[in-house]
Amino acid sequence: MKRERQDGFRLSFAVHAPYLASMDRRTALALLATAAMPWPAFAQTPTEPATPRPLPDLLDEAERLTSLKTVLVMRGGETIAERGYRGNSLTAPTNIKSASKSIVSAMVGIAIDRKLLEGPDQKIAPLLRADLPAKPDPRIEDITIGNLLSMQAGLGRTSGPNYGRWVSSRNWVRTALAMPFDDEPGGSMLYSTGSTHLLSAILTRVGGKSTLALARDWLGPLEGFRIAAWDRDPQGIYVGGNQMAMSARSLAAFGELYRNGGKTPEGRKIVPAAWVEQSWRPRTTSRFNGDGYGYGWFLRELGGRPVSYAWGYGGQMLYIVPSLELTIVMTSAEDNPSARTGYRDDLHALASGIIEATAAT
Repeated sequence: MKRERQDGFRLSFAVHAPYLASMDRRTALALLATAAMPWPAFAQTPTEPATPRPLPDLLDEAERLTSLKTVLVMRGGETIAERGYRGNSLTAPTNIKSASKSIVSAMVGIAIDRKLLEGPDQKIAPLLRADLPAKPDPRIEDITIGNLLSMQAGLGRTSGPNYGRWVSSRNWVRTALAMPFDDEPGGSMLYSTGSTHLLSAILTRVGGKSTLALARDWLGPLEGFRIAAWDRDPQGIYVGGNQMAMSARSLAAFGELYRNGGKTPEGRKIVPAAWVEQSWRPRTTSRFNGDGYGYGWFLRELGGRPVSYAWGYGGQMLYIVPSLELTIVMTSAEDNPSARTGYRDDLHALASGIIEATAAT
């Protein structure tokens, strides 16, 4: 095809050379530049922007995603669309996997507000001194609460290929702290569930209760929020950032809390508004998907709007779109990967469609 276009251009030039010679130089050059365009660009005519598809049509089409269990869409605090696929219910608990990291982040913000923690710049070594290695790398003294939240601790990852070995250890906190440094504290993002688990251990120690008890105490006033189940490590510390069961409705209630600046629908403050803003401020970038990352939240643009989202293995998603007062929850089968299969991108595309449809109404 390229050869044909080139030959056609040479033929056209030869045929019309006398005609071109009769033109002024500027007009002739403009005509030649247009003729030399690749054929699609030369032939293309302007088209109208595609009309966003209605929400019901989008949710009907989403049934082709065989791992998808539920979709729930709220705008301004009201449910505007919901769907359970293949018999799945929006009230049934599902393992939200790493989407729970956003909940742990909220608890850290509450602990700071309650003066149990000093702030994101507080060093973690004094809080976890009993579990530090016998001869620790001196850089361990530089790791802060904020570094754990943004996955910039510098410690080797306990996620991915290292996850099985980590959860098979006898003491998850000590094993996470004993990982060799792969970067400096505050350096590149090293996604690691061990970092969030250290936060769970810290919350347990400063709060004087288990992380689950603290969550029920601190987030309990939020109507609809409920953690149905949560696994623990060998020392009884609830897993920071994994193995947490919640329903789509409960996850939506948590999303609405953040969408509403940390307040319940009745106006009661649970999470400081400043913490919500800090959590959604980009601090690093994921090398796996190129998205920004704050304190337990991924950050990107979808449907032409800035979005903060929580993401759990298998496709457990919570999207917040502040500019549209929009909260979107998607739950999925928890035993299949979502990133390398392209399924996560399918969910992002569905979220984009929902955002565009909502913006158009």
